[in-house]
Amino acid sequence: MPKLKTNKAAKKRYSLTATGKVKRTKSNRRHLLANKTTRQKKTGKIQNAYADKTCEKGIKKLLPYG
Repeated sequence: MPKLKTNKAAKKRYSLTATGKVKRTKSNRRHLLANKTTRQKKTGKIQNAYADKTCEKGIKKLLPYG
């Protein structure tokens, strides 16, 4: 059986935890931070979040080897 190809875009955006959850980065934390309020920056301070359960199956297909 041939090797499965990993989707490179998904590899850059998601990672799998040891328990099998899909970890992602929160949005609105890259640039233009001077224009955002302290509250906006604080709520998005924690960079890591988990992907929604409905999307998890599709993401795992794109990342066959974790």
